Amino acid sequence: MNGLIEQFAKFGAARLAAMLAVTLALVGFFGFVMLKMSQPAMSVLFTDLSSQDVSAILKDLDTRGIKYELRGDGQTVLVPKADVPRLRLDLAGKGIPAGGGVGYEIFDKGDAFSSTSFVQNINHLRALEGELSRSIRSISRVQAARVHLVIPERRLFERDREPPRASIALKLAGDLDAAQVRAVRHLVASAVDGLKPERVSIVDERGRLLADGAQSDQSLIGLGIEERQTAIEKRLKSQVEDIVASVVGHGRARVQVSAALDTNRIESRSESYDPESRVLRSSQNRTEASTTTEGGNGAVTVGNELPGAQQAQGAQQNQRENSSKNEEVANYEISRTTRTEVLEGGRVKKLSVAVLVDGTYNRSPAGEVAYQPRNAEELERIGELVRTAVGFDQGRGDKVEIVNLRFAEAPPAPGDLTEQTLMQQLTSFTREDLVRFAELGVISLLTLMVLMTVVRPLLKQVLASDNSNVRAIPSFMRNATLTGTEITTGDPAGTGRAVTTVGPDGEILTAEVEAPSERMLAIAQVKGQLKAQSVEKIGALVAQNPADSVAVLRSWIHEKAPA
Repeated sequence: MNGLIEQFAKFGAARLAAMLAVTLALVGFFGFVMLKMSQPAMSVLFTDLSSQDVSAILKDLDTRGIKYELRGDGQTVLVPKADVPRLRLDLAGKGIPAGGGVGYEIFDKGDAFSSTSFVQNINHLRALEGELSRSIRSISRVQAARVHLVIPERRLFERDREPPRASIALKLAGDLDAAQVRAVRHLVASAVDGLKPERVSIVDERGRLLADGAQSDQSLIGLGIEERQTAIEKRLKSQVEDIVASVVGHGRARVQVSAALDTNRIESRSESYDPESRVLRSSQNRTEASTTTEGGNGAVTVGNELPGAQQAQGAQQNQRENSSKNEEVANYEISRTTRTEVLEGGRVKKLSVAVLVDGTYNRSPAGEVAYQPRNAEELERIGELVRTAVGFDQGRGDKVEIVNLRFAEAPPAPGDLTEQTLMQQLTSFTREDLVRFAELGVISLLTLMVLMTVVRPLLKQVLASDNSNVRAIPSFMRNATLTGTEITTGDPAGTGRAVTTVGPDGEILTAEVEAPSERMLAIAQVKGQLKAQSVEKIGALVAQNPADSVAVLRSWIHEKAPA
């Protein structure tokens, strides 16, 4: 302890204060590094949140005691990466986030008896818009959605009622294709009474019109034909590419398909009768019989009309006339065929398919590539496959063209296509991993700078202070102090060694020994010779430099004795 206290006393107050400050700075710096390294990696829990959702999420996180960070003006919440899946599931079970809009839960609050019909209608409209927004956000590429509904009020004695309309603003992560836009329109139209899909307008966050709700029926029909044409061309192209690539290789064929569609809508009706095919539907028979009698005098009396009365004598004899009539009516049903045929627009009128295939390549052992075109027989077989795949109809005017040309880029060599090694798989980091590695690199660089600029100079200064306490040796006595240096070479076991000594005049004195006892004797003999020579040499140096010798002696006298 005395030696340690003496060492600190030699440093001085200023040096001790500097050492203490540097030590505290290093402790703080390494404490910050350890704290930063011990903190878990933060990952995004939710983004683009409303203030209501952020408040609900933070309240739940505080209850759980989970650390979190807010970024992006408080709209993005970050939590430890390991807790993200569990928190998302738990919050989804509680209906968080709600999306910033109100749904039918708006009717759970407030008093329905004190609300007017106007307020109830407004709440119903808000709830319907909020529910539609939530449904639209369930689509994978839709990040946010806002729905505005215009539902005209129903009035009494109103003959022509204006149809409802809808406007939708979407925030997308990518682009929606035509089928997805059409699905959104039908989703909203099906949820609102009287709303038609063509009355729904859709725009994205960049102001692009995805669906025009003011288009006429004819324009909508034309839009549907274009979508159908694109879908047919895409499907046929994919089919042809798959079947041709299996023959010539992947990436060695180019296919283009052009489909001409008929946009006319044709409706035809026809009726046909079969006279040979008849069925008796109904028949009616009618028979009539009549008798006519004419008297002689034609007198009519009461007595003649009484029952059992006899005609008066002398009356002329009556004349009778009998007639009969038979009538038959038969109704037959003749077979009739009525046919109504409607041909909608969008029928394929003509197909044109162009296929460009590459030739074959042969590689020599020297690595040179030789191109060889395909023969006509092989191209004809490929053409047959293509015609079968697209449903070729010569009567319709379809055309299929197969051409063999050399591509600008040759296929890669088999050795170039190597699978990803284990090292490559391990080095395929995500964006979060790269950010984490960047943070570690910056911290490591700062640590190295502190070690090089603070710790290293401090150690050099301490070592320099220890060396300054060593006795200074005059230059004129360095040769004297170097004399008598022993250099031992040979076997470490002690046998077969040679003792070499440098004399005062620089001569080399060597004694060969083979045993430890002989070695000790040789060393003593050499030291005796050196001692006499050293004394004579030092005496000569003191005589030549009396002033320097006196200064050295004075410094040795005033030097404190070691404890």
